[in-house]
Amino acid sequence: MADLPDLATMFTPKRPLILAGAGKMGGAMLSGWLGRGIDPAAVRVIDPAPPKDSRLLLADAGIVVEAAAPAGIHANVLVLAIKPQMIKETMPSFRLLIGEGSVVLSIAAGIMLATLIGGLGTEAVIRAMPNTPAQIGQGISVAVGGPGVDQAARDIGSALLGAVGAVEWIEDEVLMNAVTAVSGSGPAYLFLLAESLAEAGVEAGLSTQLARRLADATMAGAGALLVASSENPAVLRKNVTSPGGTTAAALEVLMASDGLLPLMRKAVAAAKKRAAELG
Repeated sequence: MADLPDLATMFTPKRPLILAGAGKMGGAMLSGWLGRGIDPAAVRVIDPAPPKDSRLLLADAGIVVEAAAPAGIHANVLVLAIKPQMIKETMPSFRLLIGEGSVVLSIAAGIMLATLIGGLGTEAVIRAMPNTPAQIGQGISVAVGGPGVDQAARDIGSALLGAVGAVEWIEDEVLMNAVTAVSGSGPAYLFLLAESLAEAGVEAGLSTQLARRLADATMAGAGALLVASSENPAVLRKNVTSPGGTTAAALEVLMASDGLLPLMRKAVAAAKKRAAELG
């Protein structure tokens, strides 16, 4: 694979990186970009009401937040990190930021390439789905390019998304709704599992504090083991399970016909359906 472009030299005040939306995900990505050496003077941020964490990050970097799209400037890259419900109403103003050679990177869940291309007037659009572990540089993003995305634009997208975690590319946009349901929404499933495990621990007699610590540490440790191991999850599960033991007793419940697998299938299907509706 060819070397990706250097983020530290890619942008200038006259051809900036423009970030529309400095919420949790937009702020996490901005933090990763600044950590890779992007000059804050080459970054413009549009957000009428950024959250506290992002305001602190922006103030520390000396980046002034703008409530609306600035006039008379074209983006090198325009990153759309706003809520999908806001995309259609804001695209006319963002269209003014597109000039010759501009690339658009959208992380708005469910918004299809055709909608973005039609609204922004350019085919150089990348649609991507990162997830919230990007906040600690351990996210994973899946991207698909529009018809105007050449290898250079693809490399730019890989560099920007790679600043906050792993990057995968797909060729069929239809798969993006499934990606959203699995990895985009997936962290919430794990957090719910940690909540449920802690609550079950309290019902089993543990203090709330101890149950929470055990559940959180177990989730974090098991996740780290999964990443570090060359074994697949099924093998790791079997390694924990002694025949006739405590884990086996619990798995009889979780792996029953009405257990975790059918629930997860329903959950992913519901998230995929909603992603399609947003598009």
